Amino acid sequence: MNTANNNITSSSSHSDSLNSIKNKFFDIRLCVFDMAGTTVDEGNLVYKTVCNAITEALDSAGKSDKQVSLELCLEYGAGKEKRNAIRDILNRLDLSDACIESLTDTAFAAFKVSLATAYSKETLSEFEGMSELFEQLKARGRKVVLNTGYDAKTANNILTILGWSVGDQVDALITADDVENGRPDPDMITLAMKQFNIENSQQVLKAGDSGIDIEEGQNAECGLVLGVLSGAQNEQQLVKYSPDAILDKLTDLKALI
Repeated sequence: MNTANNNITSSSSHSDSLNSIKNKFFDIRLCVFDMAGTTVDEGNLVYKTVCNAITEALDSAGKSDKQVSLELCLEYGAGKEKRNAIRDILNRLDLSDACIESLTDTAFAAFKVSLATAYSKETLSEFEGMSELFEQLKARGRKVVLNTGYDAKTANNILTILGWSVGDQVDALITADDVENGRPDPDMITLAMKQFNIENSQQVLKAGDSGIDIEEGQNAECGLVLGVLSGAQNEQQLVKYSPDAILDKLTDLKALI
């Protein structure tokens, strides 16, 4: 389990944090990266879609007095399997358990339909320099795995839009459909380790843009757990989870290769 790093409290400290993990990074053999907000730039479209789906579900159930905001969705839904994210967001409202379950069903169904058409070449792209980062990591013998709270269909659609493929830009894609327990449980990371015969979790790096990504990495006892500020949550939110470092963007790792 990672210990707290109390020095990562301002943007000016990010370069120092990067230097502080250099020795640990040398031993990393497997890099597990989140997708939306970490490697994929989609402007929080997924959480805007979640927010709209919940709002529509509340309105259709005669609960228009209950309100959700994008900020609420980012804080309580970021990084999670999307059905669980919707349920956790609804749990922040004053609703009965039965109502929450019904609304979760309705909102999740609407979310899946909306997201299928929301993602396109016009609405998402890789963060600048991401393919080059993958290439450099792999050239140094490290495996690059994407993991995500998306279902397999959505995740693979994103790869297609970006022109990425397993066996080319990345070594594997692991989605919420591939495991019994989603984040913050370590199942996706454990599966990635098994795929590449890595037994020592200290040789694994996990990076993501949400607190639940950090928890996932810590629960897997990864050697490095990093937060990035390119997506869902800000530094104040991420630092509460005590990652080993917080980077402005994932491609800052190039300085360590």
